[in-house]
This record gives sequence, C-alpha cells and structure tokens, in this order.
Amino acid sequence: MNHLLTDNSTALQALMSETIFSTGFSIDNVERRSEESSDAVAFDSSSEEFVFQGDKSTGVLFILRYPEFPYFSPQAEEAFIKTIGALQLTPHNVAVVNLANPQNPNEFKRIMEFFKPTKITLLGVEPASLKLPEIAHNSYMRGRVATVFNTFSFEEMFADVEKKKLFWGEFKTFING
Repeated sequence: MNHLLTDNSTALQALMSETIFSTGFSIDNVERRSEESSDAVAFDSSSEEFVFQGDKSTGVLFILRYPEFPYFSPQAEEAFIKTIGALQLTPHNVAVVNLANPQNPNEFKRIMEFFKPTKITLLGVEPASLKLPEIAHNSYMRGRVATVFNTFSFEEMFADVEKKKLFWGEFKTFING
C-alpha cells in the first residue's frame, strides 16, 4: 500500500471531506516514521520505568497487551470508557498499561513495585504470562496487597455477548468490593 504524503493545501482540500487540524507534527517526522516501518505501532515512551495512561495513585490498574495499538483499539477504548464510567471511574483516575509496549517490563513484581495497585484487571492477558497462578476468566485472586481480576479482552467480549455479560457481573463486584 502506498502512502500519500503532501502538505499541499489545495490537494488536501480536494482529497479530504473533513476539516483538518494540525497537531504540530512535521511532514519530516511522518516520512521518517513511515520509512522505519509502515506497519509498526508508535508506542509512547517515558523516562519512567513504565509507559502508562492515567493515574497510578488510585490503586486501580488495567493491564492489557495490544501489539497493534498504543493502548486500546478505538472500539475497545470507547467500551472501556463506558464500562469504567458506569462505576464512577474515568481514564484519568485509573492506570492503564500496555505490556506490548517494548519499554514496559512484563514482570509482575516490577508492576507491583511501580504501580502499587490494590485492584488489577487483566484484559485478555493470560496470568501465566506474568508468572501468576492460573485464574479462571471472570474471576479473581486475592493476594496480600492486591486482588487480580482476570477477564477477556474487549475484542473477545465484542465477539461473544455471553462473555460480556459474565464480565460485567463480576467486574462490578470486583471494583465495588
């Protein structure tokens, strides 16, 4: 697939049906990123040990592994915001970490030390990948410091309404408990 790169305003006006706003990036950056890999995800980076969104001080942590996106797919992000919003949470008062980001360690001990969570939700991340004991889907394991809730990714729930129903019932209990 060829990528069309132009800064010609007349050409852009002819090709686009929506208003375009600049985000301050330059064409040079886009071309360099495109040359590096047209299929690679541009993950966020940070000077901290982990790259994450939100606020880690609340003790609520969502762990996911989306190699195709910096955090969620657009559809999953919308579902995530609606889901946590129904429980009076926002993307700003929970922490979200994508373990597919190469900067993020996939070690549970380091996750615990950095985030200091009390409630952890694994969204499609198998507990065994973090060297945790087996936890059935839509159930949780209480530890000394944190409780880990293991559930499906949003994509799995989109494909199976029954998975979504099972998730919602247990997730409400987990967050409110």
